Amino acid sequence: MKKILIITTVSGFLYKFEMQNVRILRGLGYEVHYAANEHVPAYIYDKKELDKNGVIFHHVDIAQSPYERKQNKKALEQLKDLVKSEGIGYVHCHTPVGGMLGRLLGKSFNELKVIYTTHGFHFYAGAPLKNKLVYYNVEKYLARYTDILITINSEDYVSARRFKLRPGGQVFKIPGVGLDTEMFKPLDKEQRRAYRKELGLTDDTFFLLSVGEFSKNKNHSSVIRMISKMKKAGEDLSRFRYGICGDGYYRNEIEEQIRESGLEDIAVLYGYRHPVQPYIGSADALIFPSRREGMGMAALEALAMGVPVIAADNRGTREYMIHEENGYICAWDDTEGYRKNLKKLMSLSDEELSRMKEFCVKSTEPFDKRYVGLIMQGIYERL
Repeated sequence: MKKILIITTVSGFLYKFEMQNVRILRGLGYEVHYAANEHVPAYIYDKKELDKNGVIFHHVDIAQSPYERKQNKKALEQLKDLVKSEGIGYVHCHTPVGGMLGRLLGKSFNELKVIYTTHGFHFYAGAPLKNKLVYYNVEKYLARYTDILITINSEDYVSARRFKLRPGGQVFKIPGVGLDTEMFKPLDKEQRRAYRKELGLTDDTFFLLSVGEFSKNKNHSSVIRMISKMKKAGEDLSRFRYGICGDGYYRNEIEEQIRESGLEDIAVLYGYRHPVQPYIGSADALIFPSRREGMGMAALEALAMGVPVIAADNRGTREYMIHEENGYICAWDDTEGYRKNLKKLMSLSDEELSRMKEFCVKSTEPFDKRYVGLIMQGIYERL
């Protein structure tokens, strides 16, 4: 039997993003193994679900930072032992450190076929000079041990085409990891009203939502600054609420920012939520201020549910955001731009808002997981 090893850094990644690929691989006759650090889950998941889908899980001590050399050297040795003991013939690696270790396996085992999916190169346009000097050269070096390199946005695809892969290697672009339009679709009026009632929202409350981990990159603090400026300017916020679904290292910092701004009655931190659809579907708009995104699934999920998005301009959101059609775009650090676009959205007539919501849903059609699945099946068949 053909055996493939999927490698990621955090253990919940496969369940969150790669289950469709697991089903494709099993349908093609692969035995699927999964290596990740079980002590860094990042996404809530149940290992029993992996068992049900025939995934054989292996803990390895991968560190999230590429600079944790001692720990990652240990993880690489664990992966080498795994390849030899299980007779692995194929590797599909994801995430920066998982991708690095997966391709170093390709260096160690010439016969091993290696696929790498980048969910966003760290040397993106506008990145710090250090990122361009370090990460570009690392990716260029590791490409020589890569058989197939998969990108999820146009900017990364152009960059990847410059790399020299293994002989016969190819670069592909896919429309993200696949949007589940059966799970993420507009709520009917009664569902939406019921969910909003559970969240303590009245019919005339404007509910602004963010979804994402508490990190510097996700940039939730810029939204808090925007709302604080609105309050200081004397704007009526009695019927305005802001919520964040997510968790992470910088949660305490955001909580402190909310307290210092006197926004405890306006801003709510819901923590990590699964399922997240009731929160997105209850929102009047999603605000997505990330400094960088490879794609940005939270924004796509909101659009699929007919929720307009106010997004930061980055390589991920450029794949699907159309200014004033399915929402609004501005620079990631432009709090005044966020405020102006929010006001534009709040001032739309019922007819204008209805048209925007319809286009929100339509704009996500190219990212449906069915199309991604067809492309991925073709890629796996090439092996």
